[in-house]
Amino acid sequence: MTDGRKREVRITRGRLALYHALLLGVVFVFWHLMTNPLLVSEEFARNTAFFFGKPLLVLEKTWDWFAGGKIYEHLLVTLIETLLAFGIGTALGLGAGLWLALSPLASALADPYIKAMNAMPRVILAPIFAVWFGLGILSKVALGITLVFFIVFFNVYQGVREVSPVVLNNARMLGAGAGQLLRTVYVPSAMSWVFSSLHTSVGMAFVGAVVGEYLGSARGVGYLILQAEGAFDINTVFAGILVLTAFALALDALVSFAENRLLVWRPGQSETDLL
Repeated sequence: MTDGRKREVRITRGRLALYHALLLGVVFVFWHLMTNPLLVSEEFARNTAFFFGKPLLVLEKTWDWFAGGKIYEHLLVTLIETLLAFGIGTALGLGAGLWLALSPLASALADPYIKAMNAMPRVILAPIFAVWFGLGILSKVALGITLVFFIVFFNVYQGVREVSPVVLNNARMLGAGAGQLLRTVYVPSAMSWVFSSLHTSVGMAFVGAVVGEYLGSARGVGYLILQAEGAFDINTVFAGILVLTAFALALDALVSFAENRLLVWRPGQSETDLL
């Protein structure tokens, strides 16, 4: 650093992706070394493999799932549950957030109940949903909706409430009605908050699906993980986690794609600035 100033470093997206891949590779190499009895003590390697599995066996199990076709039926069920929970939870959160943010009276009446429901550990609702909707897809979707809804709701609510009064007054002076304010001021102002919540909601939708499958299901990636846990097959458990993580990242990438297409007014992000 010169003259007490921080040096600005610019990293292109391609180089950043390369760094991410290298970091992931280092993690896998370290994982492999810690389970190799030729490099560490045999007892340490055995204990590490028992608790964390072996990366090569995890990758082999994942490959066998896809090559043999066993995973597709289970993965399809989990993805359907996740997408339904994500879509319905997002729509409900967006609608409720806009409504309460634009209706002070309704917001004041609903505030304590919304806070109470948000404070409740919603995972404990899974057995109740299983009783109400059965052990099929509906109970998993219902649990996922409760996890996604509040994330989207609070972000939309906060985004609308923080719209600049100056912008609102100027729009009203130009003759904008309630519908025009909603389309041209409130919704665009809340979009950044919405997409920020969607990135978090993707993972929560998967959580709802997998937790529901844990409690009662005959299909789904969560079911495969549960069966592996019962047999103390830690490699299969990590293979299931790897598959779920990969598809959660793919869904998050689709959200990022939509975000970049819809929020075209934001500055370009072809480079990342690191200070």
